[in-house]
Amino acid sequence: MKLVVPVLLGSVRTERQGIKAARYIVKALEKRGHEAVLVDPMEKKLPLLDRMYKEYAPGQAPAVLQDLATLYRRADGFILCTAEYNQSVPPALKNLLDHFLEEYFWRPSSIMSYSQGRFGGVRAAVALRTILTELGMPSLPTNLAIPSIGKALDEAGDATEPWIDKAADRFLDEFEWYAQALKAQRAAARPPYGV
Repeated sequence: MKLVVPVLLGSVRTERQGIKAARYIVKALEKRGHEAVLVDPMEKKLPLLDRMYKEYAPGQAPAVLQDLATLYRRADGFILCTAEYNQSVPPALKNLLDHFLEEYFWRPSSIMSYSQGRFGGVRAAVALRTILTELGMPSLPTNLAIPSIGKALDEAGDATEPWIDKAADRFLDEFEWYAQALKAQRAAARPPYGV
């Protein structure tokens, strides 16, 4: 079953390495026949949160928010690609997430984290799980953590170490299972509670 999967990248730093991780997972999703859409805050240039998308009158939201809302409503799940900043998530990712709410409901999320060091951004993943759950997109158990990102992936987003592809297969197998299950439930109009 083909899925629509926005890949939300968290970094806007000029020498960011996360773009390689985002490229990697987009290619892996496409190889499985899914529609993967990279959402890059560096390109979107969202303002710091003042009003959420839903707080604008119909047709009055900035075009970038309207485009994202349209994409997110089509989404079957989300993959978050995060660095670790001070044991938490990058501010660009938090800002990107906070502009929306209902668009995330009953869609699973999986976390891909990375770092220059050996821990692979896992502390950011722990912090991100709470945020994602509060937004209504349950965070799945498996985290794809990539340490030493500068060497583990090349500029095109291809793995330079074989363990990455093996870990990504497990990560995406789990994501597909949950995304397909929740897609079927949404199609049957059976939310767990009224909206």
